[in-house]
Amino acid sequence: MDVTVEVVGETTHQVSIDNGATYADLLAAINYSPQEVSVLVGGSPVPEDQSVGAETVRVVRLIKGG
Repeated sequence: MDVTVEVVGETTHQVSIDNGATYADLLAAINYSPQEVSVLVGGSPVPEDQSVGAETVRVVRLIKGG
């Protein structure tokens, strides 16, 4: 499955994942930890252990250096 991952305010990634992959797997593919971001599908947060079921997701960083 191909998924478009938009990291809000930063970049967009095209990621190919296996069926049954979780949102944590998706984050690992773009080098983010579930502890530093929230994954949104249709504007609502999804649990990191849920299987990916959307072709487009948004990732919002919770921690930003400064």
